[in-house]
Amino acid sequence: MTMQSETADIATLISRCSLRDRQAFRTLYQRTSAKLFGVVLRILRNRAEAEEAIQEVYIKIWQRADRYVAGQYSPISWLVAIARNHALDMVRARRPAGDDLDAALDIADAGPDPERLTQASEDGERIEACLAQLEPDRAEAVRGAYLDGYSYEELAQRFAVPINTMRTWLRRSLIKLRECLTA
Repeated sequence: MTMQSETADIATLISRCSLRDRQAFRTLYQRTSAKLFGVVLRILRNRAEAEEAIQEVYIKIWQRADRYVAGQYSPISWLVAIARNHALDMVRARRPAGDDLDAALDIADAGPDPERLTQASEDGERIEACLAQLEPDRAEAVRGAYLDGYSYEELAQRFAVPINTMRTWLRRSLIKLRECLTA
């Protein structure tokens, strides 16, 4: 069987799967599972996980076979993309958040739209106006704690006051800010 006829044959099997042809699905599995298992195993690096993943991959293939457009993609590329994406999803799910900054490149931008940016800008102006009503050292302490992430202890040292005094400054300043923002 030539490479071109094998590709056409796999495309036909996927099309038949979209019609819920179980025999075509079995044949597709027999012809492609070794390759897809290799893809999944390379990503997951765990044979047991890869075996579980490959079953889920073929469930997705069965469910999504109607989405394959012959001629738009190579059928093997389409199958490999499903396997690869599923394996990557599994890696992301088992990894604690923030582990890999490169993964952030794959995440859609959840940033605010222009309307929300305008609203945030207006809110920022209101907050700055309310901060200006506080005593300068209190406003600086609030910015340090809530914008720069300084701890109570770090702020107490910075302003040369006891830690409980710093807590009181911040608590009272936040109360004044809330009153100002809700007025």
